[in-house]
Amino acid sequence: MILTDLLAMILRVAELVFACIVAGINGEYLHAVEHSDSWTQGRFIYTEVVAGIAIFLSIIWLFPFSGSFVHWPVDIIISICWFVAFGLLVNALDGPCGYAFDWSEISFRGDQCGKWKAVEAFAFLSAICWLVSAIVGIVWVRDHEARSYRRRTWRSRV
Repeated sequence: MILTDLLAMILRVAELVFACIVAGINGEYLHAVEHSDSWTQGRFIYTEVVAGIAIFLSIIWLFPFSGSFVHWPVDIIISICWFVAFGLLVNALDGPCGYAFDWSEISFRGDQCGKWKAVEAFAFLSAICWLVSAIVGIVWVRDHEARSYRRRTWRSRV
């Protein structure tokens, strides 16, 4: 039990940090292009919304309650949303910044392509964390149900 609680907290903190990074970099870009057509910025707006929802849910579910493991369907949905955001970003940034997974020639300062590749990377890492969180939730729920079933059958024999 302690191990699953600790793993769930680590995953929630990682989800929170990754979503904050994506929201910060993406929000900076959206602020810079605030007077442009919103239709062309749709994928970035979608990514910002997913990051906001992920921040909200990861803060709420950060605290280790046993009930936090029953939210695994929402974890799967948020993971799918992050994978969609990752795909949209890769599709948008594949041309101007080179190949999506080419990490050479990236600097820490003043490189817009480096910022976009960081958004891609952290969107993917967030999707993986939400998926692992869902898997941990599924395993916990199955184990918890199996234990309660064993307790009921054991007590009924007495």
